[in-house]
Amino acid sequence: MTGNRTDVRRLLDEAPMGRLQIAAIILCVLLNALDGFDVLAISFASPGIAAEWGVDRAALGLVLSMELIGMAVGSVLLGGLADRIGRRPTILLCLVFMASGMLAATHAFSVVSLSAIRLLTGLGIGGMLACTNAMVAELANARARSLAVAVMAAGYPTGAIAGGSIASMLLVSGDWRDVFLFGAIMTGIFLPLAAFLLPESIGFLLQKRPRGALDKVNALLARMGHESIAALPPQDAAAPKASLSALFAPDLARITILLTAAYFAHIMTFYFILKWVPKIVVDMGHAPSAAGGVLVWANVGGLVGALLLSVLSWRIRIRPLVIVAMLMSTVMVTIFGQGQSSLSGLALVAAAGGFFTNAGVVGLYAIIAQSFPTSVRGTGTGMVIGIGRGGAALGPIIAGFLFSLDFELPVIALVMALGSLIAAVALLLLRQAKSGEKALVEKMR
Repeated sequence: MTGNRTDVRRLLDEAPMGRLQIAAIILCVLLNALDGFDVLAISFASPGIAAEWGVDRAALGLVLSMELIGMAVGSVLLGGLADRIGRRPTILLCLVFMASGMLAATHAFSVVSLSAIRLLTGLGIGGMLACTNAMVAELANARARSLAVAVMAAGYPTGAIAGGSIASMLLVSGDWRDVFLFGAIMTGIFLPLAAFLLPESIGFLLQKRPRGALDKVNALLARMGHESIAALPPQDAAAPKASLSALFAPDLARITILLTAAYFAHIMTFYFILKWVPKIVVDMGHAPSAAGGVLVWANVGGLVGALLLSVLSWRIRIRPLVIVAMLMSTVMVTIFGQGQSSLSGLALVAAAGGFFTNAGVVGLYAIIAQSFPTSVRGTGTGMVIGIGRGGAALGPIIAGFLFSLDFELPVIALVMALGSLIAAVALLLLRQAKSGEKALVEKMR
């Protein structure tokens, strides 16, 4: 290979993944696990916050949504930044935002101060998801791409389970601020790990061509066990430039709109479960630590659903898998709203709801990663997730508003479950499309 313009993209798509790629993907899984805990920290802490500050349900719904609003902004802004300066430096910046926000939350003294802090934290969390989604898609070879992205997304409930179990113990012996302190410590640990271990994406280097790109590409190829190249392959002049407007060009507009609609609607259902489970369980007369346990079981179900979908995606096309998961999500969230006579019953139904809602989310991330070319993958992912996060923010707010109007839980759960149904319809409308460089969607029919 040395001395010619090797098609590096084709080489990486077809060759078995090396230790560097696998290790970097594992690190992205762990970063997404950190995301999972950081997002849900406010959920674990919410009963204690409500008790200490006398916060009613409507106000609590706003607090629960603040980092989701930050995530929406962070996904768009930092996702676009990742297409301009690189995946790796943007991930490091996200970790700084997350660590600072988690530490600052331990010093919050009011609803307003905590809301502002969670907004800051959400910037990093939203950007992290957009960056790791793009990074994993570009690190994996073609055969393992859907599986790798789905496993990466499975890190989210893994972090919620592990961190949630610890948070429940912290709530027994301490107060809600200890949950955020634990998150700040863990986020701080990952900052140097990512700085030393995470490589830049070769796909980004080939597309963006920063100074010294050839040397950087060859260094990464050597670490992956491939021979060096004498010159970079020609750039694809047809590849769209990294900008929001490129996402609405004829080749990409349909995909951008439908994926954004699907993510917006389904994530509203997803975050209704994740954000309101602890408060609902406490209002049923159970202790905050027990409520945290129910939320952990919801994430256990989410992890199992994510892993099962990951395995199935190796053999079955991803789009029909996700549509089935969303239809079942509609059913299970509705059933959750009917209530259960025991704590174990609540945990079981919450786990089933988590299974299907998170399987749908994980599958969406895999579809999103496949749907945009390298040049706009960070921007496209950030756009879909960022706008879609509006659904994440609206979910807890709408539920809180409906609670304040004295609607019963069965009605509220049915309304919130409809988001998954709408998302399934959007995916049914999705069809294969082409970008200037290749077929954008490989496994969606």
